Amino acid sequence: MPPRKIIIDTDPGQDDAVAILLALASPEDLEVVGITAVAGNVPLDLTQKNARKICELAGKTDVPVFAGCDRPLGRDLVTAEHVHGQTGLDGPDLPAPAMPLQDQHAVDFIIDTLRSEAPGTVTLCPLGPLTNIATAFEKAPDIAQRVQQIVLMGGAYFEVGNITPTAEFNIYVDPQAADIVFKSGVDIVVMPLDVTHKALVTKTRNDAFRALGTPCGVAVAQMTDFFERFDKEKYGSAAAPLHDPCVTAYLIRPDIFSGRKVNVAVETQSELTMGMTVADWWDVTDRPPNALFIGDLDADAFFALLTTRLARL
Repeated sequence: MPPRKIIIDTDPGQDDAVAILLALASPEDLEVVGITAVAGNVPLDLTQKNARKICELAGKTDVPVFAGCDRPLGRDLVTAEHVHGQTGLDGPDLPAPAMPLQDQHAVDFIIDTLRSEAPGTVTLCPLGPLTNIATAFEKAPDIAQRVQQIVLMGGAYFEVGNITPTAEFNIYVDPQAADIVFKSGVDIVVMPLDVTHKALVTKTRNDAFRALGTPCGVAVAQMTDFFERFDKEKYGSAAAPLHDPCVTAYLIRPDIFSGRKVNVAVETQSELTMGMTVADWWDVTDRPPNALFIGDLDADAFFALLTTRLARL
């Protein structure tokens, strides 16, 4: 089968970087037709630069990078420098990108790509707030039915929140956008904290990245070294979760993940629970299922895939 065409929508972020690197290292499985940046972990000026830095680290400077929305639909931007550092990619010392930023707005690129490619052949892979995706759906309602699938990192249910007591960061930053996406009718796969908190970068796993001895392997190890200090303190765990690579790993090896098709609704009214993803895990409402909500993965297989593929770069 030909590789699956994907658009990675992202706010890099160290874990975003690893997710992008996995995709770029897997051309037999994934064709990255473009990377669209959004404000999230850090402001847009940094996320678009970071996306280009990652492409250059991978030696894939032919992948076009587009800048998108610089703020959520209806709220002030909340960022996460306390997790990712002031650049969003603290850890390795990556040079300023030389490859150009595309002139076209990310939202227009998403719209044009979905209209020009055959229906049902492009998958959207959001790794950050859903502002770009929702804006595209609002601007061009016809494109939603052309999307093959949305595989996103965001939300939580049994693991509750990581930015508020009830909300995961990506959804909390732009809950209105998330609400639009989850109501779009597109086939959605969700990688919530429930599964990403099982993708833990232990010392042994990070040592394997570093032992690759390549600029890419060493940089990934340095990224994880940096951001794990926050997660270890926050969760009291022995290792840090690697959230966003679950998205690209799922596209390559869906067999190592498991979940349940449920209804997911996003809270957009209450400030107490703003951005909460309410997953009807036990089917207690009459709301129809709208997403495959992933709850578990084979962590050893996940890290074996990551290490093997990163070794190619």
